[in-house]
Amino acid sequence: MTELPATMKAMVLTGVNEISLQTVPTPRPGPEDILCRVKAVAICGTDPHIIQGAYPGRWPKAYPFIPGHEWAGEVVAVGEKAAKFGWRPGDRVAGTSHAGCGFCRMCTTGRYNMCENYGREDLGHHQYGHYTNGAYAEYVVHSMKSVHRIPDRISFDEGAIVDTTSIALHSVKRGRVQPGDTVTVFGPGPMGLLAVECAWAVGAGRVLLVGAGDRLAKGAQYQAELVDYTARDPVSALLQATGGRGADVSIDCASTADTMIQAVQATRKGGTVVYTGVPLEPVQLPMQKIVLEEMDIFGVRANRGTCEESIPLIASGKVDVKSLITHVFSLEEFPRAYEVFTKRIDGALKVILHP
Repeated sequence: MTELPATMKAMVLTGVNEISLQTVPTPRPGPEDILCRVKAVAICGTDPHIIQGAYPGRWPKAYPFIPGHEWAGEVVAVGEKAAKFGWRPGDRVAGTSHAGCGFCRMCTTGRYNMCENYGREDLGHHQYGHYTNGAYAEYVVHSMKSVHRIPDRISFDEGAIVDTTSIALHSVKRGRVQPGDTVTVFGPGPMGLLAVECAWAVGAGRVLLVGAGDRLAKGAQYQAELVDYTARDPVSALLQATGGRGADVSIDCASTADTMIQAVQATRKGGTVVYTGVPLEPVQLPMQKIVLEEMDIFGVRANRGTCEESIPLIASGKVDVKSLITHVFSLEEFPRAYEVFTKRIDGALKVILHP
């Protein structure tokens, strides 16, 4: 094993809204693990909810805790079994949050993001940056199941958005978008904009984007047709834009009660609605329309297997993640970075930290 420092700097969450830069022991990899030097980590939209205590006892299970799950870096040490699989110091990698147990029915059928042993670290399950320590730190340990090699043409900053891209791609795939389909995306944040790009990447014929302000305007850069919900009723606007038919597939990346309902209302008979993100309020969906029009409704839980599909899309330029990076800070500047991200200062989309 490479000589490693005994301690490292990390942003440590010690309670609700109590996060600070601390010196903590540098983790060591287990047999199936990889230890990486974090070169870039992005603030995810879920991170503020974790910091603010929106999921008590789940994310995190307990304090102290290191958040952060969208990252890229360099391998510095590998466990004995990981080495047998070809992992080596110097590998450039991007991380994702889920590591399934590998043995339950969900894992053996490829749906490791729905592992039946969720939360059982003793059985091999981890969700990094959620209840297992994450990447707001100089070093991070991940199972070799949760890291993916990235080519030199993808920068570490871009690599930190591989996980986000993979969730957007998984959302599009869950919606079974077909060549020529009309796709509506609700929410022009980073996930929504990436969903727009991924819809184009799999052959969508039209992509409409619902939102407001500067974020909606950003959608024009990705050739989306823009629908401003502050200017008129978005459902009426979407139905008019589609000749009264509705979208073939609607992807809700806003996760508000309004957008979750509107996504159903603006989708055609027999169409598909995909929900990406965790709603924080009760939602009463229009069940008569869903049943009588035989609509398909899909939830999205992170991603399964789409990181390795996303990396070539990013490397080829078919999905442009660099244009989403609006701010870069050092780890020591986390309070400012957090403020910029949560308050959307200066058009913030993806905010990157450099440990």
